[in-house]
Amino acid sequence: MSSDATTSYTSAGNERRVNEGELVNKKEMAEKLAKKTGLTKTKAAEVIEEVFSTKPGEGIIAVELDAGRKVEIAGFGKFGTRSRSARKGHNPATGEEITIAATKYAFFKPATGLRRRVAE
Repeated sequence: MSSDATTSYTSAGNERRVNEGELVNKKEMAEKLAKKTGLTKTKAAEVIEEVFSTKPGEGIIAVELDAGRKVEIAGFGKFGTRSRSARKGHNPATGEEITIAATKYAFFKPATGLRRRVAE
């Protein structure tokens, strides 16, 4: 990639390189929201934080997922949780068999409208 690439990290902590302009952060989202709605940048940032915060007990989406509910935004997509059962695995360094604990994780499934728009 070009030298204007920045480093981003996936939810699994894996490094991912993206070019400048390909990644929109909360601050930029707040600026765009403020411009489209007439809110101040500060108020727009508060709105985005209220929806997307992952701090314990905060964030509308995270609180709903914590309670075991799904969040569906028509035309955009659905947020939810899934469970992965415990399973056997192998330590790659030693080859020793290990038990990988059961986990619960968040997912996002884009709606058909969003999938089609991105595919164009």
